[in-house]
Order: sequence, then structure tokens, then C-alpha cells
Amino acid sequence: MASAYDREDGLAPPQQHGGGPADAYDPNYVPDSVKTFVVHLYRHIRDKNVYEIHQMYEGGFQRLSDRLFRDTPWPSAEAVAPYCDGDHVFLLLYRELWYRHAYARLSPLTASHRSESWNNYCDLFSVVLHGVVNMQLPNQWLWDMVDEFVYQFQSFCQYRAKLKNKTEDELQQLKQFDKAWNVYGVLNYLQALVEKSMIAQILEREKEGLESFTATDGYDYQGGSNVLKVLGYYSMIGLLRIHCLLGDYHTGLKCLAPINLNQQGVYTIVIGSHISTIYHYGFANLMMRRYVDATKEFNKILLYIIKYKQYHQKSPQYDQILKKNEQMYALLAICLSLCPQNKLIDENVSTQLKEKYNDKMTKMQRFDDEAYAAYDELFSYACPKFITPSPPVLDQPLTNYNQDAYRLQLKLFLYEVKQQQLLSGIRSYLKLYSAITITKLAQYMEMDEATLRSILMTYKHKMHAVDSNGKIVSSADFDFYINEDVIHVVESKSTKRHGDYFLRQILKFEETIAELDKVQLD
Repeated sequence: MASAYDREDGLAPPQQHGGGPADAYDPNYVPDSVKTFVVHLYRHIRDKNVYEIHQMYEGGFQRLSDRLFRDTPWPSAEAVAPYCDGDHVFLLLYRELWYRHAYARLSPLTASHRSESWNNYCDLFSVVLHGVVNMQLPNQWLWDMVDEFVYQFQSFCQYRAKLKNKTEDELQQLKQFDKAWNVYGVLNYLQALVEKSMIAQILEREKEGLESFTATDGYDYQGGSNVLKVLGYYSMIGLLRIHCLLGDYHTGLKCLAPINLNQQGVYTIVIGSHISTIYHYGFANLMMRRYVDATKEFNKILLYIIKYKQYHQKSPQYDQILKKNEQMYALLAICLSLCPQNKLIDENVSTQLKEKYNDKMTKMQRFDDEAYAAYDELFSYACPKFITPSPPVLDQPLTNYNQDAYRLQLKLFLYEVKQQQLLSGIRSYLKLYSAITITKLAQYMEMDEATLRSILMTYKHKMHAVDSNGKIVSSADFDFYINEDVIHVVESKSTKRHGDYFLRQILKFEETIAELDKVQLD
């Protein structure tokens, strides 16, 4: 199943488990191929055959959707119940797939159907939290479950905020289903999965060699279930994403803290999870002025995509991988324009970045009207689809407020950019000197000494940030101090990465050998 994190907002499930747009659709008709699919999927889930479940989930479901249900819903859960012994948990999983297919393929859809999907997630997560779930599911499915849950919440908030052209019936449904996709309910379910799974404690014990969660990719090879633990793990990423959508970046990063991004983890196994984690982590750090942390992670994930995207070309997620790839290049361009850190960027990533955004990055260094327009354009293209979580007041004159949260975040971002307007000039001069008097620099910059001192203090402030441990760290690629009215510049020394150089040469050598092997000698 394709991950949901880049689809257009405003879609919802169709009527009553199946009353979709196609008049010929019969929710009770189950084609033979669907009967076979349900029977086999149910059996594999009972047998905990993760490999076969993954094949049917990623391949079989997609192929049947393309062949039989391109623009109609799947048969209702009630119709397929006889082929899975009416198993309650299996039918909750089936409905989860059913609604996900509806969100991806069918439109326009209504508030009542969004509410039905919400209720199904509540039932499914309640079983996981409070029942006995004795099954193993593929990590891809469990990630998509959390990803889709967050997406549908985001989609409902956007749908609810577009009031201007809604009919009386649609407004009545919004009043009727006002409890669906409540922000507190969404956050509580994800937090409950994190806490009940004890995933933070598991990851902590893993550091001491007492757990093997990452080594087994989250699976339980002792006959148990991986569902609660892996859902809890991915829920930390889901919480990061929701808090980014709400503009609460500090809380989002705090939710992700148990996951060590400097090591391989379960989040890197699924490409959608890997990209979503780094995208939202990087964006949150960018908005908190932790430019170095954002730049490092964007560089790593973009280099990873360069190396491995060819292996995902047949994946249903491939288009979304490419789109997030482009957005992260835009965010990296913003980071490097606000806080140049070219020493942190790999040569391959740097080459791609220059091809895409060299002209815009040149403009953004000037801090004039064109620069602000470039910052506005890149931010608007690359930022998440922010949401307003509070329900609308339906008694007031009806207007669309779905863009309000985005406009607020853009305003705050551009305000930060404007505050740094004079800092680029300071940086340009200081890079030329190892020492310079305040009087001389003030003359060069055509300002009085008091103003210059104020700007120097501003530069110190803007180029420092509080890291996740509460320590104040520098984001600048050089530092300075003032002693007796003389500014002394301290250039940071870059760490030579010999390993990267040798890896690039090895890859080139292997490509050369592969080309030579193709040459046929007479």
C-alpha cells in the first residue's frame, strides 16, 4: 500500500462501506478473486506468515485494486465476513485497508464516512491496547496504519476548515460528527500506544544490550506479537508529524527523542517511515533555528535517496519519495542560505542542490524583495500542510480558514528571515579578516559603532540555538569574540571525511569494471 503523506487534502471514504460514486457498485458482491484474497490473507495472519502477508499486502491488494476497484470501493466488511470466519480483528484490519483505498481512490466524500473511518481506528487501536493481539504484521503495514491515521486526521481538519461552499447537509453532518478526529483523541491514541508498548524503555534497555528490538527489525521470533511494540515505535514518528502540523516543534522533537537518528533503526526499514521521520525532524529543527542538525539529517537522507531510489521505482510510494526528495532539497537550500554549512554537505548532494536551486540561493543571500520572494516560494512549496485543530463556529458567517495556520507559520518564518537581513553583510566582512577593529568595520558597513555592536550581538544570538539536551550550541561555520574593541575571528576547522572520498572512488571503480565486463573482445 502506498503511504499517504503527500496526497491532496479533502478526500473521504464513500457511503456506508460501499455506496460509492459508481451506480453499478454492489457492496455485497464479492468477486471470486477477492474471496481467494481474503481466505489466504486470513490464513497467513493466523499462521503469522509475515512474508506471505507482506506479499499480499504490497502486491495482491494493489493489483486487485487496479484491476477491479480502480474507481469503486472494495466489498463491504460484512460481505467478506464469511470468508474469514467472521473474525473481529481481521475485519477491523480489512476495514482499515478498505477506508485507505477509499481515501486514495474515491472523491468527493463526506463527513459521515470520515467519522466511520475514525470509529474503525478507535476500535482497532482499542483492541491492540486493551485486548490480546497474537499476530505478526509486516512493518510496512504497521507504518502505513499510523501514517494513514495521521493523514486522515490532517485531511479532516482541512475538510472541516473549508466552509464557504458547503451545503446545508454537509454543515449538519459536521455538527453531528463533531467528536470525530478530535485532536486530543488522536494524540491520546498515539501516546497510549507509545506508553502501553513501553517502546521508550525497550530502546533504552537495548543500549545496554538487554533487548534486541532493532536487531530483529521489531519482530518477535519467540512466538509473540510485534503489533503493539512496532505501532508504539511508529507512533512516536506520528506524534512528531502531528506536532509539526500544529506548529509545536519542541514537543514534536521531544516525542521522537527515544529514537537515535545517528544509527540504523526500525524507522529506516520502511522507506516511507525513513523519509517522513527525517523530513519532519529536519523541518522542526529548521523552525527552531537548529540549522546544523537540520542540514546534517537532510544531507544524509538525500544522499541515501540518490544511492537507493532506483530500487524503489516499482514501488507504489515512488512518486511520493520523489516529491519529498524535492521538498527536502528546498528546505536544505533554506538552511544553507540562513546558515552556510557547506562543509557538512556531500559532494553528490551539493551538485544536485546547485542544479535545482543555485539561482534562488544566490538571490536569498541578498535579503532584498527578490530574496524574500524566494524564501516565501521555497517555504510554501516544502512546508507541511499545517492544520487548525479546533472545530469551526458554524453559526458565524461561513468562510474558509484552512490556510490560516500556514499563513501564520509563513509569517513567523519570514519574520525570522527579516531579522537576519544585516547578518549576511556582517558574515561577508568577518570571513575576510582574522581581526578587525569595530571602528573600521562600522565604517565599511556605513553605520555607527553602537548599531554595529547591536548587530554583532544579534548575530551571536541568531547563530546559536538550544539543542535537545538544553545546551546552547553554535550553528555558525565560524565564531568571533571582541577584545579591547577588536573583533577576532575564529574559523572552524572542517573534519576531513576520507571515508566518503574512498567510497566514491570505490563506486566509480565498480561502475568502470561493470562497463568493462560488457565489452566483448574479438
